[in-house]
Formats: sequence, C-alpha cells, structure tokens
Amino acid sequence: MTLGSLHPNIRLRMAVGFVQRLLSVMLMPLLVIHLADLYGPAVAGVLTVCVAGAGIAANFLGGHLADVHGRRPVMVAGELGATLTFGLLALANSPWWSSGSATFGLFLLNTCCSQLATPAADAMMVDVSTPDNRQLVYTINYWSINLAFTVGALLGGFLYDGHFLQLLTGAAALCLLTTSVMWRWISETAPRTGRAAAGPAAMLRGYLAVARDRIFLRQLAAAALIAAVEMQIGYYIAVRLSREFPRQTLLAIAGRRLDIDGVAVLGILRAVNAALVVALVLFAKTMLARVPERIRLYGGIALFTAGYMVWAVSDAGWVLIAAAVLLTFGEIASVPVRQALLADLIDPEARTKYMAAYALNARIGLLVAALCVTLGAFVPALGMSLLYGTAGCAAMLLYRSIVAVRDSRESDEKVPAAA
Repeated sequence: MTLGSLHPNIRLRMAVGFVQRLLSVMLMPLLVIHLADLYGPAVAGVLTVCVAGAGIAANFLGGHLADVHGRRPVMVAGELGATLTFGLLALANSPWWSSGSATFGLFLLNTCCSQLATPAADAMMVDVSTPDNRQLVYTINYWSINLAFTVGALLGGFLYDGHFLQLLTGAAALCLLTTSVMWRWISETAPRTGRAAAGPAAMLRGYLAVARDRIFLRQLAAAALIAAVEMQIGYYIAVRLSREFPRQTLLAIAGRRLDIDGVAVLGILRAVNAALVVALVLFAKTMLARVPERIRLYGGIALFTAGYMVWAVSDAGWVLIAAAVLLTFGEIASVPVRQALLADLIDPEARTKYMAAYALNARIGLLVAALCVTLGAFVPALGMSLLYGTAGCAAMLLYRSIVAVRDSRESDEKVPAAA
C-alpha cells in the first residue's frame, strides 16, 4: 500500500494541510511578537488569550456546520476567509496603512476561519480512509505536520525582520492557491445518512451526545495526558534547563569545543526531535511492520514517557540527546495507532463534532503544562519526573480499555457476517 493508492482527497488534503500548517507555524508567533511590539507583552498576552478562545469556539461551530452542510463547503469557506484576512493583514502592515487594532481584529478572524475548517478536514481523512490504510494515512500526515513545523519555524525566524509584509503577502497568495485547489478538486465525503439538524439547539444536543460517549471521553483523557507531557518541553523543562543546566562541553574535536548552556541544549533537543521525525517517520511502517499493534501503542507511549522523565531530571547533554532519540521513536510508533483508534471508534454521523471535541486535548495539555511551571517551583525535579511517569501509565491504562472495546466491537461485527 502506497501514497498513490490512497483516495485523491487524502493526497490533496495532505498537500493543503502542509501549506496551512507551514503558514500557521511561520506567522502566528510573529503576529504575537508584532502585537507585543505594538502594545507591550502584558496586553499582547491578553489579546492572544482572546484569539485562542475565539479559535476554540470556531472549532466547535465548524464541527457542527460540517455535519449539517458537508465537509467541502466549510473547508472552502474557511480557506477563503484565511485568504482574505491574510491579504488584509498585509495591507494593515504596509507603508500605505498601519493599524494595530486592525491587525488584532484580522488575526482573530484569521484564526477563526482556520479553526472553523479544521474539524471538517480531520473528518474527511476518516471518511475516505479504511481501517486497513488508516495507520499509513496518519503516518504520512504526521510526517507532513513535522516537516511543516520545521520549515515554517526556520522561515519565520529568518524572515521576520524586514520581511513581515512580504510574509503576509505570500501567505495570502498561498491561501488563494489552496482555496482554488479545494474548490476545483476536493469532493464531498460526508456520509449520506440524512441531513443533520441545524441551529444552536441542535448543535448543543450534538455536543452533549459526544460528551456522553464514555469511550470517546477515555480517548480524550488519554490524549490530554500525553499532550500535557509533550508540552513540557516548552514550559517546565524549558524553565528548568535555562536555570539549572550547567554550562558544559558537548563536543571537543581537534582543539575546538562546542560549549552549551541550558537554552542551547533546549534548541538541540527540539532540533533532534524534529529532524528524526522528518527523517524516519515515512520508514516507520516498514520498520514496525512485524511489531504487533498493541506493542507499538503501549511500548511507544512508554518510550515517549521515559524520554520526558529523563528530560525532567538530567543535566548531562548527551543523556538528554539520547532521551530525545528514545522519545522520538516512541512518538513515531504510537501516534498513528492512537489516531487510527480514534477514527475507528467515533460515530460516522457526527465525525466533525467528535474531531472538534478531540481538539480540546491540546488545549487541556497546554493548561496543565502551564500549571506545571508553577508546580515545579515547589516540587523537585524527581517529583516532576515521577508525575510524567504517572501520566504516561494512566494513558496506557486508558488505551488498554479502549483497544479492548474496539476488539469487542470488531468481534461482534464478524459474528453476524460469518453466520
């Protein structure tokens, strides 16, 4: 099974998603920095929280609209909105017009447009994939996400000074291209099971039904636990390394030494993780072909958690780098299995609502990671490491029960078919 054998919508969605994520990683931090330059860090922080809250609301609205009107219209509308807002953002930061309030308003609208279409795009990946090829689909998509993050971060970092207007203009042009691609070639994939009810009341009933799905809530809780550990690299671990990591020599060759401090080693760990994911994830299917799914899932989560536990306590550069390699292999092994499990167990008639609700795992993870910075001021590094281990074990136990439910459902479906 290869990329060429997948549904055309999947291939187009991956290409469009790569561009969308690249622009998000490249421009969203720069817009926050720009607002901080205009209004100061304190005000910029409040404005960013408003943008994040609006994005969550738009995500839930998009999940409902895509179940009512279909995936394609919501995706095209969201991308068209992103095109227009990027174009106006370029205008609002040009020599002809400079407005901080317009920049904030357009930043908020751009985030809403992007988040509006996200559940529909995620549901489309499930609509046109099968249980047999979903792990391949999510493996390739995971590689695409990490490649976009790497390229976007590099471009944004190098081109912000003096090229902000050009970046926004280029983003508008790329969004126009992706809008045209979706309008021309992406087909509707929503299951033909009858039109979903419209209106705020129907939307509320739909999300209440999702909230009553205990199997889904277990998946959301497990994903949130893993996200909370994963985001420590930008919160507690970043603070610990910047304050406690002793300056040391990482390499000494021919009289030349590479000395690193906490900030430098943090950048190295991020780079090792991103580079390994981009280099290895496409080969993961071959490397792990003979490894049972459960071992990939549980073993992957265990390696991932162990790597973060080491990051929480170690002050040796090479030990931290070895842990980065370890946790990356765990990530590569477990992520496609976790995403395929989600796709297998959600209700086909409300896929976009489930995808919108599932996106909360990242928000919960961010909140927990932020709280861990405060907790780390009172709890020693070993205690934080054990906390990560507890979260990883809890996630594995939750996934164990979820896999049992999936296997039970598959058995129930096979019995009538055999009869």
